[in-house]
Amino acid sequence: MHEVYDFLKKCGTYYLATVEGNQPRVRPFGTVDLFEDRLYIQTGKSKEVSKQIQANPRVEICAFAEGKWLRVAGKLVRDDRVEAKRHMLDAYPSLQKMYSAEDDNTEVLYFEEATATFSSFTEAPRTVRF
Repeated sequence: MHEVYDFLKKCGTYYLATVEGNQPRVRPFGTVDLFEDRLYIQTGKSKEVSKQIQANPRVEICAFAEGKWLRVAGKLVRDDRVEAKRHMLDAYPSLQKMYSAEDDNTEVLYFEEATATFSSFTEAPRTVRF
């Protein structure tokens, strides 16, 4: 999982895919955090992406850097604890203008039942589960 985190941090931007009804939705994300040995992302509860995740927590992310790409498929679980939100916001101070660990909008979610696949055109795919 630490390797997945390091790769996502190196990428800066990754793409999160959700489902709305029968329509896939993909958008860029940039937050990733390790907290209590779990991989977290962050969004706002008022956003459509949050509503999509709550309706169907199965998501996939994709990132690319230096000729390699990573896909992470799994289930996202909301963590409403202030400590988890604060940890994420401490890692991304620029978000503190829009979000607070104590507000009802800030949402942090961790991956459960995740499968991460590292791929490239020059190496065989490698899978990590966490």
